[in-house]
Amino acid sequence: MALFLHFGPNTFTDSEWGTGHANPSVFNPTRLNASQWVHVAKEAGFSRVILTAKHHDGFCLWPSEYTDYSVKSSSWRNGNGDVVGELAMAAKEAGIALGLYLSPWDRHESCYGKTVDYNEYYMGQMVELLTRYGEIKEVWLDGAKGEDEKDMEYYFDTWFSLIHQLQPGAVIFSDAGPDTRWIGDEAGAAASTCWSLFNRSNAAIGGTDAQYSQQGDPHGSDWVPAECDVSIRPGWFWHPSEVPKSALQLLDIYYTSAGRNCLLLLNVPPNSSGLISDEDIQVLQEFKELRTSIFATNLAKNARLNASSIRGGNDNPQFSPYNALEEGIYTYWAPPENQSDWVLYIDLQESMSFNVLQVQEPIQMGQRIIEFHLESLHGGKWNKVINGTTVGYKRLLRFPTVESQYLKFVIDKSRADPLVSYLGIHMDPFSVTSFVSNTTSQAYVVGGQVLQQVVYNHQFPNC
Repeated sequence: MALFLHFGPNTFTDSEWGTGHANPSVFNPTRLNASQWVHVAKEAGFSRVILTAKHHDGFCLWPSEYTDYSVKSSSWRNGNGDVVGELAMAAKEAGIALGLYLSPWDRHESCYGKTVDYNEYYMGQMVELLTRYGEIKEVWLDGAKGEDEKDMEYYFDTWFSLIHQLQPGAVIFSDAGPDTRWIGDEAGAAASTCWSLFNRSNAAIGGTDAQYSQQGDPHGSDWVPAECDVSIRPGWFWHPSEVPKSALQLLDIYYTSAGRNCLLLLNVPPNSSGLISDEDIQVLQEFKELRTSIFATNLAKNARLNASSIRGGNDNPQFSPYNALEEGIYTYWAPPENQSDWVLYIDLQESMSFNVLQVQEPIQMGQRIIEFHLESLHGGKWNKVINGTTVGYKRLLRFPTVESQYLKFVIDKSRADPLVSYLGIHMDPFSVTSFVSNTTSQAYVVGGQVLQQVVYNHQFPNC
């Protein structure tokens, strides 16, 4: 998860898209404290902050040498302030990664519309941002532009080369990559099937098909995972009349973003005093407490596991199914190559209630799983609990509460030999899920009676 920080003259003029003509003197956050922003992000479980160094109004939150329309013309810090610099220092001290948004659309700069001149101007500002403030982990840009604005050709490929040259460790976000992509909406919701694979040739910045962005492409030739951007408030900038979403709303968004193989980029805009508002902090803290309550404990942590098969044989710990109970993506269960029967058997050792499944793939080995499902044993019958499609870095699925001791995680279809790095069973007492009809399959029945010991021995022969 990353925290987006929309901040600038719009914060003081109650605007979303500034005109580029607001007097720089309106920018005067008298209590600005970038350390507070970073502390809020870190306490809430966010590992990165991204600041709107320049939004569409063209106002720069650092003292750029290319324009006077910046903090140096404001009354804040007597014209000697540097928001980007203060945030960079605070983030470094806290161990939080820093990203910067530099809007291509500029409603103030007079050379906007002159292709060569503006591209040189933009690249000059990019050089400032990427050489003055230490390590930058993400550069964020988009194709947003109002109707009837000047035509502009952006030299995107040249920009991307410059960014990668100056900050080799930075990922570049845009509607179409090259490194991460927009999910196609501003609601924080990916499609239920979401591939990190993508064809950049099928996408254009400012003109990407939303459905294609939401789903990705299982046949894509590029690795371009998605980001789900959404604001904690109705607007992107702070407005005194607006209130934040509830923690439960954020939890729902978490399931449809981070829980669907995406990065959740949550905008939390500082207010006109230069601080993140108390009510936003309260919601973020409650959101963290909800996640901790649900995910801090894996109900399967002490389970007995077996697999349909194990690469290298049942005694090979390198690919043991128990690797799926260890957090992280660098250990995993792997079946033998070129098989098509892929099942993990789970004995929770006692009957438990649960309504959330968490699955992770070791994505350094690629995104493989196409379809999977979970079954639970009830009265001698296997009931299908939930179907899923893509997994990727993380997949979270909610379903009506189930009580069972025996589970089967079945991979139905995969692009290559499937690998599972983590399997979590959780109880979410906060969300309300609509009932999903389950299909059943007959378990092991003898004379109308399920022989539990037969079931157990069949599933867990090595236990």
